[in-house]
Amino acid sequence: MKLVSAIIKPFKLDDVREALSNIGVNGITVTEVKGFGRQKGHTELYRGAEYVVDFLPKVKIEAAIPADLVDQVIEAISNVANTGKIGDGKIFVFNLDNVIRIRTGETGTEAL
Repeated sequence: MKLVSAIIKPFKLDDVREALSNIGVNGITVTEVKGFGRQKGHTELYRGAEYVVDFLPKVKIEAAIPADLVDQVIEAISNVANTGKIGDGKIFVFNLDNVIRIRTGETGTEAL
């Protein structure tokens, strides 16, 4: 089992959710986050004063999936979230030792 975590631009969330649903990912967790990478933020003008926005709004998507879906999930997120511009985000893949469904006590891939 794997945990796939992706940081993407907020306006791409619906497209990514739909793409993951189409390949059989049943559940995801979405968190609104802020951060920066190579973009290093940007400068904005507000009421005549210029200020630096260091942390840009992003969306973090997490999905626990069977190991055999990893390549499909990475490909789906990469294709849909790509705008070709800086700040498209990153995908992280972690190993999951165990998953337990609290309601039923199921463990492992049955709990997904």
